[in-house]
Amino acid sequence: MTRLAVFVATVGYCGYFPFAPGTVGSAAGLVVYLFVWWTGSPIVEVGLIVALFAVGVWAGTTAERYFGGVDPGPIVLDEVVGMLITLAFIPVGISGALAGFFCFRVFDVIKPYPAGRLEALHGGLGVMADDAMAAVYANLCLRLAMWLMPGWIS
Repeated sequence: MTRLAVFVATVGYCGYFPFAPGTVGSAAGLVVYLFVWWTGSPIVEVGLIVALFAVGVWAGTTAERYFGGVDPGPIVLDEVVGMLITLAFIPVGISGALAGFFCFRVFDVIKPYPAGRLEALHGGLGVMADDAMAAVYANLCLRLAMWLMPGWIS
């Protein structure tokens, strides 16, 4: 089961990318978002976010033990879920998705309150929760940017 958890937590070993694995994980999140966008279903969108978050808690807990640290770099399923939350319920095209990607990466790095504190939660819940909160901020930021610049970001 440990091998499966590591495979899932690293999103098919994307997290082993030699530099900026979180950015690579976020890019993988954009690929997953394409599936969500293709379905056009809010039920699929919510269901996938909830399911991946729950699986991420399990896989993150197991992978933390495997890697021997708290929220180690190779765990990137949290970035995938973060991108899905960032783009949730926002009809975006390529420029909007890229703006969301940028916003999420910024908020994921700086971890404004309470995202930084959520990282201290035990195991996989901490792994997933801090990125989910950063993604909520990124979602709100993207909505604001689209409202202020509707022709530029869509």
